[in-house]
Amino acid sequence: MGGRGMMMIRGLLKSPAWRTLKPVAPFSAAGTRLRFYQTNHAAAEEQGGDLKFSTAQEESARALYPDHIPTSTLQKVLLSAGSAVMSLYDPYRHDMVAVLGETTGAQALQNLRDGMTRDPEGIQILQERPRIRMSTLDIERLRQMPDGTFGREYVRFLDVNRVSPDTRMPVKFVDDEELAYVAQRYREVHDLMHTLLGMPTNMLGEVVVKWFEAAQTGLPMCVLGAVFGPLRLNSKRLKLLAELIPWAVQNGRSARCVLSFYYENRWEQSVESLREEIGILPPPPIKS
Repeated sequence: MGGRGMMMIRGLLKSPAWRTLKPVAPFSAAGTRLRFYQTNHAAAEEQGGDLKFSTAQEESARALYPDHIPTSTLQKVLLSAGSAVMSLYDPYRHDMVAVLGETTGAQALQNLRDGMTRDPEGIQILQERPRIRMSTLDIERLRQMPDGTFGREYVRFLDVNRVSPDTRMPVKFVDDEELAYVAQRYREVHDLMHTLLGMPTNMLGEVVVKWFEAAQTGLPMCVLGAVFGPLRLNSKRLKLLAELIPWAVQNGRSARCVLSFYYENRWEQSVESLREEIGILPPPPIKS
């Protein structure tokens, strides 16, 4: 069903929109994002390598940033429908989840950008446009930081779950250069949210983070993941999720905009104090 649906949608779209969306093997457990990255990064390299957002005002009429693929309204509708179906069929298809976020989240991205412009740190981020990638991180320095610091706990999260910040898909279908950066920043701080919320990368942890992000950002893909993600959980984990959802939603609604924090300047800060500054409360005790 998934293969026939993809073929049908591809036939309705112009080829450039699907050039880098080749089917990949489904994810099965933590660490598979590395294999996904290896499969898809070659295509991204052909279109300009790392996604670098320029602050220059000169924009080509066709491409607003290196990986941009201009699409019509009809194409966006079809991309949204196809990626939504594939995301529900296989929640580990992060390429489809990424497309869904880009084609349905314009208003939410504008709201996030506006929230960043009301915060001095958020304004600095929009001006300097930092990236969270292996090439911009001093991993060994972070590993040598004391336990409990944000940098040390973030690297511990990467090591334990065998993930890399370089596995995040580049933004392609957002037709605004600044909003494209906001979308990319959201993707790159996702693992930082796992670290701050204390959630692993298994399905339960992903669903909890999606509930937090849905309440915080209003992005349709987060809402979709929060609502339909539990369908993949067994009864034991559903019980745990029922205890964690109210906490995740409360934190998402009450916390400050997580995109307005310049995390690269906060590696030496303790996780506890950063949580307090953002407004993230400790998780509730889980009943066995």
